[in-house]
Amino acid sequence: MPLEAAAREEIDRALVASGWLVQDLAAMNLYAGPGVAVREVPLAPGHGVADYLLYADCQAVGVVEAKRVGETLTGVEIQSEKYGAGLPAGIPAPVRPLPFLYQSTGVETRFTNRLDPVPRSREVFAFHRPETLAAWATAEPLWLPLAGGAPDPRSERPATLRARLTAMPGVEPGGLWPAQLDTVRHLEASLAAGRPRALVQMATGSGKTIAAVASIYRLLKFGGAKRVLFLVDRANLGRQALKEFQSYRTPDDGRLFTELYNVQRLTANRVDPVANVVIGTVQRLYSMLRGEPTMAEEADELDADTALDAVALTGDAGTGGGLAALRRDPIPVAYNPDLPVELFDVVFVDECHRSIYTLWRQVVEYWDAFLVGLTATPSKLTYGFFDANVVQEYGHEHAVADGVNVDFDVYRIRTEITERGSAVEAGQIVDRRDRETRRRRWEQLDEPLVYDAAALDRDVVAPDQIRTVVRAFRDRFLPEVFPERTHVPKTLVFAKDDSHADDLVKILRDELSLGNDAVQKITYKTGTARIVERVPGPDGAEVERVTYKSSGVRPEDLLQSFRNSYHPRIAVTVDMIATGTDVKPLEVLWFMRTVRSRTLFEQMKGRGVRVVSPDDLRAVTPDAAAKTRYVIVDCVGVCEEPMADTRPMDVQPTVSLERLLQAVAMGNVDPEVASTLASRLVRLDARLGRDERASVAATTGGPTLRDLAHGIVDALDPDRQRAAAREAAAAAPGARVAEPGWEPGEAAVARARAALLRAALAPLAGDPQLRERLLDLKRAKEQTIDTASADTLLGAGLSPEARDRALGLTTSFEAFLTEHRDELSALRLLYGSRGPGQARLTRAAVEELRRALLDRQPPLALDAVWRAYETLDRSRVRGGPARLLTDVVALVRFATHRDDALAPLPSVARARLDTWLARMEAGGRRFTDEQRVWLAMMVDHVAADVEIEAEDFDDPPFTQRGGLAGAHRVFGTELPRVLEEIGEVIAA
Repeated sequence: MPLEAAAREEIDRALVASGWLVQDLAAMNLYAGPGVAVREVPLAPGHGVADYLLYADCQAVGVVEAKRVGETLTGVEIQSEKYGAGLPAGIPAPVRPLPFLYQSTGVETRFTNRLDPVPRSREVFAFHRPETLAAWATAEPLWLPLAGGAPDPRSERPATLRARLTAMPGVEPGGLWPAQLDTVRHLEASLAAGRPRALVQMATGSGKTIAAVASIYRLLKFGGAKRVLFLVDRANLGRQALKEFQSYRTPDDGRLFTELYNVQRLTANRVDPVANVVIGTVQRLYSMLRGEPTMAEEADELDADTALDAVALTGDAGTGGGLAALRRDPIPVAYNPDLPVELFDVVFVDECHRSIYTLWRQVVEYWDAFLVGLTATPSKLTYGFFDANVVQEYGHEHAVADGVNVDFDVYRIRTEITERGSAVEAGQIVDRRDRETRRRRWEQLDEPLVYDAAALDRDVVAPDQIRTVVRAFRDRFLPEVFPERTHVPKTLVFAKDDSHADDLVKILRDELSLGNDAVQKITYKTGTARIVERVPGPDGAEVERVTYKSSGVRPEDLLQSFRNSYHPRIAVTVDMIATGTDVKPLEVLWFMRTVRSRTLFEQMKGRGVRVVSPDDLRAVTPDAAAKTRYVIVDCVGVCEEPMADTRPMDVQPTVSLERLLQAVAMGNVDPEVASTLASRLVRLDARLGRDERASVAATTGGPTLRDLAHGIVDALDPDRQRAAAREAAAAAPGARVAEPGWEPGEAAVARARAALLRAALAPLAGDPQLRERLLDLKRAKEQTIDTASADTLLGAGLSPEARDRALGLTTSFEAFLTEHRDELSALRLLYGSRGPGQARLTRAAVEELRRALLDRQPPLALDAVWRAYETLDRSRVRGGPARLLTDVVALVRFATHRDDALAPLPSVARARLDTWLARMEAGGRRFTDEQRVWLAMMVDHVAADVEIEAEDFDDPPFTQRGGLAGAHRVFGTELPRVLEEIGEVIAA
């Protein structure tokens, strides 16, 4: 079949799937349905023949230009435009020239909407439905004035989404942060320019979801968008997003978003026709695109990566149980007529740094919509996917400077076993614990047990190592970092796996004398209970069977308590709270596991940056004054290890041996799966002892793991495959393979390859007992409990990196003061040199200094500088910053050595007043008791607000004693002098 004819067959199928009736010109019937695609229609002279002329509601609306598979399409738009302009006068059409132009090979399809302000072709997954094109062709026009005020003639044409995006009104603040306002404005500028993809990078906790909600509101109200998809990769993030939509008040009339627009969070496989905003997980959208009527609720609760594993094992029909996903390629998606590609106008992709746009990317790219990514931690792949169109970059440093985030310190705990492992002598009694059942037994070692740090908490559990770390947290960290606290700060501990988390919970409760409610495990397994039963085995003997069922405890409920209640104080997790979860009162992140991905580490750190009001913090931590920072407790060197950008589409990704064996058992003969399995068998064989190798040979009937691996490698040899193809061809009836130069075709080689691999994999595919034996050996099903080794604390304290960082920050601050001491009026006064006519420090001068510090690159945030001085010398810093304008005064006085200690001015103002009064009295100047009361009120005001002026006396507490008139009555003509002296004593 000619290539173009084959392409037309595929185009026919695609058109029919999208709701079009495909007809020949001689048999055309425009009344047969809402959309008819007529083949080979002659156009006006000089315009040729349209491969397909599209009719919607009996009127011509567009054309399709068919090309053979493999031909590039970007040079075909001109030909399509020629067809669109050549519609004969007698054919009815709502718009001329025809506005909707497609070019397609059946594999690739591009679309141009000539009604757009700047028509530009774009790739589409499928054709639009005829009802959609009919609606677009008859839409209300958008009257756009030219520079002189006259209407643009183009505005008489039906308005498209892209046209309306160019005419959006200005953005109203409506309670948004400046960074959020910038995000909305920059995103709308990108959309107006027709950029198909845009990336918003905003620091964790800086309100990117609220910015997205504000943008979506404007897109629905002013931009002509009909429906928006907010895509997440786990149900928890969907619930959080729904709350943001429900609480957002519109800036124009103050009504709630959900009072104006319908917001649907997908909990079933159906989009509500009246929904304006749809919130859904990528795994549920995939299930819907597959046409599945339902999806297990548990799959929504998993993150997208974990859900992908479930997809790989349930799979698509005809793909060997979906095992093509073992290669970690993007999952396949087919057109679903119930979910047309034009269903959504804009897709917001939350947490877009993860596989939501790599391994799941076809779910994202299915829609003919603008794509907007939201992330705090973009990787190189993120930038690439969004065409490097970054419309907002708002990093952690700027968020700290703006008071949107809090900064962090690193506290390092090092122990002997953590860093070097340990050894247990032969003859010692150790515990062996089954990973699945948790059953223990004793065993006497007949040879020494030596293990390194990598084996810790996976193959070997050393309780004293965990206990030593926890004691350092209790005896060193808490008294040094939170000396004023009696309640343990809200703490999140990252464990290696669920078993490690169990061990941590037990020891934390014991060593910190806390109960079950105070220390809790919150992982994906928290909601499941392990059931161990004794059942008859294949040979009649009883074996243990482990199953899981719901425990009745929802991890989400525990997380809600951790967020809003006093208990738990400490939550131990693995991955569930690692990303995307908002726990504002969190003050300590405790790493008991390493992280190699820079993106994941930044996300995990982001759990602690959230700002929380003092009242909300005290509601869960009663003795906390304010959250001014969070602390990373690093017990594994995670802050010191080199990290790499996440590469979820690695050319040779790691797949578990269990999944490889399961794939083979289900008949998979994919060469990459086979090659990977051969490599794993060789690696496993290298770690086996003599007895273990003998047990494998006994199970196989002779062949070793290396023999099996060699057989697979031989089957993968291209020369052997071609030879096998020749032999098969020679054995076929009537074969004529002896002709010179004859070679088997690719299809014949593929059949031979599959046959060779099937034979090489048969010992594994056909023997469940062998597969289970290999998994037993690989898993090393038992952990050794090393109760013999006692751990030693090597060190506990702020990391050298934290001190270096603090020193760099204070050095930069002091250099700034020196550089600008003669330039900024506040610094001139604080350094002791007054300008002409400047009597005392003013609020405006201090505000000018604060802004200059924040405008510096990188910015010098007052909180960060304050904590840096505390890191370097805690004995000279009393309390945290008061978050007042006078904090900058306290910092300058300390940095210029005018004060020996750094403390908020309100906490030292009364003491300075007492010193000044004593000095005045020693010089013969005395104050009455009533004057002292007034002086105390003035001092409190200056300590909080830099200066005191006449109008300040019209506010409490001054009004309670007569206001300005009362001050004049008490001090008389001395009042101006007193005000100047108080300002100098306290603030200057």
